[in-house]
Amino acid sequence: MNYSVRVATEYDAAQIQAIYEPYVLSTPISFELDPPDVSDMRRRIVETTVHYPWLLCENSEGAILGYAYASQHHVRAAYQWSVDISIYVEEAYHRMGVGSALSKGLLEILALQGFCTACSCITMPNDPSIALHESLGFTKVGIFRDSGYKLGNWLDVGWWELQLRNYDNTPKVPAPFASMASSQQVRDILASCSRSTK
Repeated sequence: MNYSVRVATEYDAAQIQAIYEPYVLSTPISFELDPPDVSDMRRRIVETTVHYPWLLCENSEGAILGYAYASQHHVRAAYQWSVDISIYVEEAYHRMGVGSALSKGLLEILALQGFCTACSCITMPNDPSIALHESLGFTKVGIFRDSGYKLGNWLDVGWWELQLRNYDNTPKVPAPFASMASSQQVRDILASCSRSTK
């Protein structure tokens, strides 16, 4: 299967919302209880991509197969070198390399921006997501028991982390994504994550 990875825009909101809605309504993977509508998803994309990458994977017909984005880890200033990541793939395209391609691109861009640690919160059990993260080098750092209640169950969440770059004693503030979204470095990363066979 051929696909390309690119930066999401507000015009992708409807397809992204359609991928996300079943995760909210039918699974504990997202802790949201009510799915955002298209306008809210559009706002999220616009606000996120000022500071963090939001990538999507699409096929040659322009259908979005999945997406991944980063977000603020915590509000306090000393956390600014850590970042959370989220990955959602259309069910029909699970285990076809989409999640790996999106994750690879996202993590490389975050390192380029200057982030040092990527964190991921996974509702448990979720063996496929855990396998994906650990294949990328993430390690489990802990479990919060019964942290959320959804679909009639109390749910544990596990936290995984990955070191993106060396920890410097005088780290520079991570660059906002908007300042580099169209750079050659980002274009090269996205191209390396895309797949095209002749």
